[in-house]
Amino acid sequence: MLKTNYSAYKYTDQNTKILYSTNFEIKNIKKDEPLLVFNYGLVCSNAHWMYQLPYFENLGYQILIHDYRCHFSSECSDGIETCTFQNIANDLHSILKDINSKNVHMIGHSMGVNVTLEYARLYPEFIKSQTLISGTVLPPQDIMFDSNIVDITSPYIEDVAKNFSDLFESIWKSSYKNPIARLAVLRGGFNPKKTSDDFVQLYMKRIGELNSDLFFHLLNQMKEHDIINDLEKIKTPTLIIGGDKDKVIPNYLQKILYQYIKNSELYIVKDGSHVPQVDFPDSINDRISRFLNS
Repeated sequence: MLKTNYSAYKYTDQNTKILYSTNFEIKNIKKDEPLLVFNYGLVCSNAHWMYQLPYFENLGYQILIHDYRCHFSSECSDGIETCTFQNIANDLHSILKDINSKNVHMIGHSMGVNVTLEYARLYPEFIKSQTLISGTVLPPQDIMFDSNIVDITSPYIEDVAKNFSDLFESIWKSSYKNPIARLAVLRGGFNPKKTSDDFVQLYMKRIGELNSDLFFHLLNQMKEHDIINDLEKIKTPTLIIGGDKDKVIPNYLQKILYQYIKNSELYIVKDGSHVPQVDFPDSINDRISRFLNS
């Protein structure tokens, strides 16, 4: 997805290998110029940035994308239990220390908001700004789809996944082939008038490449994430973006972030879904660009 792509692995500890890619050779880093770091959502992938990466690369920005531990080409032989926001933030910091940029700006979507906020909490002196898209600092089980239906049903679904693991994994990996499943995902998480079936199919195919256990584990990590206690301590300049038709994460969650992160701006996208950067890439790209320039 990067026009110019340099990929490498970083061992962040003895048993964790992280894949990251940049659009520049590390030895040629321009330390004082902005470096954009993109953090994707829950069992998502960098495909969610397919409209942002070429835009900002064409503007001349230095860019870094990465796979979280236990995701895709990154490894964590100690198990998915080590896939916590603190460990992901530490993995990312280990990479950024090697790159030695002095001007890091992070952009996170959905669960990537948790990753970004955790990094801002742990390493405030290393991040110049953050853009938070469609995130929540409250347990998603309590607020997704503006109800507690996820909290009620997820334990049962998890039991089914454990007791009928082969069948569940087969459905999990092949659901992208089912047009009814794709339509449900399209209507539930995207703006159906703006997002194509091809994108949803790619999204669901990438989900199927991950273990379903990782989804349940990270959902619980989001429930346990205590970042809300430190929002008022975060001084990083922040752009908060949400779609006014987000069915997954109700819009008031963005207003909570705006209320407690003092040095922040709020941008609500008309007719935007949970993934406004896919629905309205031109508007989102322009708004992020203006924020970075300010």
